[in-house]
Amino acid sequence: MIYELPVRVYYEDTDMAGIVYYANYLRYIERGRSEWVREIGLDQNVMKDRDGIVFAVRRVEADYLGSGKLDDELLVQTAVKSVTGVRMVMEQWVKRGEDVLFHALVTVVCMSLDGQPTRLPANIRQMVH
Repeated sequence: MIYELPVRVYYEDTDMAGIVYYANYLRYIERGRSEWVREIGLDQNVMKDRDGIVFAVRRVEADYLGSGKLDDELLVQTAVKSVTGVRMVMEQWVKRGEDVLFHALVTVVCMSLDGQPTRLPANIRQMVH
């Protein structure tokens, strides 16, 4: 399943040339993952407060393939590529129409509040399969 989040490019997202500043693609895909988590029914505040765990990005492999521009309507797509006991790998795209502007593989892990790695809870692994 691919989750989709529309985003618009605002002036604040661009550099002096009027194109999306490269680091903002990371912001777009972060929003995509956050909304995907809500969509599948996970409450990250409950995870933190009740279970003492949070998601953390462990690795990002990113390819910049095109340039978004001021006022573009973009689409952030998010899909689960794989899940193990300790990590989820998410595949994400930022598109303008059919054109892929950005592609990333993002490895997400769980950590305790004191920063120690921990296993993904079984209920989360079941929800994302």
